[in-house]
Amino acid sequence: MPLITPVLDDRSFEDLFEELRNRIPVYNPQWTDHHDSDVGITLLQLFAALGEGLQYRFNQIPEATYVAYLKLLGIPMRTAAPAGTLLRFENKRLQGVQLYAGDQLKAGKTVFTLRQDGVAWPLDCVTVLRRSLLSEDDLARPDTVRAFIEALDPGVRATVQAHVDAVREQRGAEQVVAPYETLTLASDGQGEPLDFSQGVDHSLWIAVLAHESLAVAPSLLADPVTGLRRTPGSTLPLSLGFAPARWYPAIDEVAACGSGSAPSLQWQASLRAVGADGQARYLPLRVSGDSTQGFTRQGVVRLELPADLGPLGVPEPDTHLAGTGDFPPLLDDERADRLWFWLRVWRGNGSRIGAVQLLSLNTLPCEQVVAAQPQLLGSGDGQPGQAFALASAPVLLDARYPVTLQVEEQGVWLDWTRVDDFDASGAADRHFTVDAESGTVLFPSAAGLRVPQLGERVRVLAYHGCDGAAGNVPARAIDKPAQWLAQTPAAGSPLLRPTQAPPTLFNPLPAYGGLDAETLDQALVRIPTELRRNRRAVTRDDFASLARETPGIEVGRAECLPLFHAPSRGERPGCVSVVLWPARDPQHPDAPVPDAWELSQACQWLDRWRLVTTELYVIPPSYRRIAVSVSVKVAEGHGLDAVRDFVEQVLRQYLAPLPPWGPDGQGWPLGRRVLARELEGVVMQVEGVEYIEALRLDAATSRADGGEDWAAVSQLQPGRWELPALAAVTVVDDLTPLPAPGAGLQPPLGTPPVPVPALKDEC
Repeated sequence: MPLITPVLDDRSFEDLFEELRNRIPVYNPQWTDHHDSDVGITLLQLFAALGEGLQYRFNQIPEATYVAYLKLLGIPMRTAAPAGTLLRFENKRLQGVQLYAGDQLKAGKTVFTLRQDGVAWPLDCVTVLRRSLLSEDDLARPDTVRAFIEALDPGVRATVQAHVDAVREQRGAEQVVAPYETLTLASDGQGEPLDFSQGVDHSLWIAVLAHESLAVAPSLLADPVTGLRRTPGSTLPLSLGFAPARWYPAIDEVAACGSGSAPSLQWQASLRAVGADGQARYLPLRVSGDSTQGFTRQGVVRLELPADLGPLGVPEPDTHLAGTGDFPPLLDDERADRLWFWLRVWRGNGSRIGAVQLLSLNTLPCEQVVAAQPQLLGSGDGQPGQAFALASAPVLLDARYPVTLQVEEQGVWLDWTRVDDFDASGAADRHFTVDAESGTVLFPSAAGLRVPQLGERVRVLAYHGCDGAAGNVPARAIDKPAQWLAQTPAAGSPLLRPTQAPPTLFNPLPAYGGLDAETLDQALVRIPTELRRNRRAVTRDDFASLARETPGIEVGRAECLPLFHAPSRGERPGCVSVVLWPARDPQHPDAPVPDAWELSQACQWLDRWRLVTTELYVIPPSYRRIAVSVSVKVAEGHGLDAVRDFVEQVLRQYLAPLPPWGPDGQGWPLGRRVLARELEGVVMQVEGVEYIEALRLDAATSRADGGEDWAAVSQLQPGRWELPALAAVTVVDDLTPLPAPGAGLQPPLGTPPVPVPALKDEC
């Protein structure tokens, strides 16, 4: 039987007042006026109201005991998670501006902190895609390529043919050529993303430009070695921020968790001098850090340019070879005047780089993290179980943001080590724990373990906190400094600090990942399941509950499919698939789908808890599109428009995939069939519907060409991994012929369109 929390006293205000009033004849028979106007009755009502408040607190004793037992288990509440984003700096001086991890910036009153050191140079960039105009199959057919060139406009055809002739004169008459067009990606993150998988050479071409300020460009481009003021003999570090376009992978595009490794990137810088064979020459560059994991996630790539910058530049071939082969693409005149050299990057494993939203120079990662001031916590008393409160809460318990605590022992401040628990602590170990949610420092409560002795002072030198979901600020919200660290560049370095030359700064993309701290109600639901899991995922509920707790993302729903092998849609021993729904998806509000980043976060989180022999997939939900048309008789006194809106709302809520909607309030179950007569019962619950004249359910079937075929069905039986998505609802009165609900609906867009420049006729 279910466990029901007992109510120790269920009497209400009316019950208490009635009981007091009934005792009047027993204790005071002379009191005969029992109306509300009597002063004594007013006093009895006052005591009844106070008694009701005491009973409410008395009834909390079972919950309080429950919480006390959970505290004994030592499982803390989850704290807030910080938001993060990329921050771009613009410097208009020839000297680089030195930035340090720990420098603070602000978006309104919300403080962000840089996570890496970097230098902001007076440089900008633009990324270029050489997009093929023919498919790979067409490129393998010389006749198709020849016909394509001949079909071009006469002026364009002459230029292209000249390039083709120059290439074949240099490399042989049988050389295959690939006509392409040039598309550019701005460095501010505000334009449309570009899909670099359509490139002719699988590469990204990044033009490194002098800043658009006229005072900088001439001197820098005339002599980069002396024009760009830096320490002689030192390398020149570049920080390139990268963000992929938001991508919604299908179930067939999801790999098993923990399989494979991130691809490596190959970086080259163009040299001014052309080789003896007439080909362009490039210098391999050293990568000192790559948090993008091979351009698979948002992050920063740190490159090291050589100490000798003189050879870097733009190769200048013969006129008809410019932009062909390994020579960089051509830029417009305004950007070409500021061009210093080209960066070329591709993946070493041969895979293609997909759609890119942002690639910019002078970009560093930042998080919505606030460093707290040092604090003297108090003095020890030599007793076990000492606790000291920090000034700020919650506290981030992250290896990147350690809690530094010291205890003064015999006049010397010694460091103590934070541990998760005292299970492995010995009598000589200087250990402490931190309750992150309440911001409390705890020392061992067991006898025999080391604690601060009587009179020994305790201080904390560093710890960090965050504002949770308040840090999810929009693009360009972070635009002013908060506090620069009191540091200076190395002696002899010409680099400046922001206090000398404040750079312009902004975040090109919105911040994401910020979550508020866990509430008590959420903790009471989670902690028993966490105790049952015992730090591993074995059962169906283990995987589902862990997926809902993925740090950094808001999960609306998670379901586990045991033995389901996502690529084959069949069963496989030892295989587990977890279906994930985001809490919100503005682009697909009725059929939410997680993007690639959310799936990877959940995959990394679940991979920590699975058994070694488990093959794990985290997959998006698969939807079967349906449409409903219904003819209803509207009752007198009700309008058709209002009834139509309510019918659509009720149907969408009943078929919704996320809680608190669905047949049982948990979202539509995976694999549950949809019956037309069941939907009739749902429509009949709408006030104003007298009866249903007819209801038609249409289901869509995908075609090979990407289109859809719609057909009327009495029921839809989705697969074990599928659920319905209501594409359209049509409601008419009983006098109107019932329309086909799926007629005219367009199939969902598979991938975001790539922008193609349109040529305009000029007078």
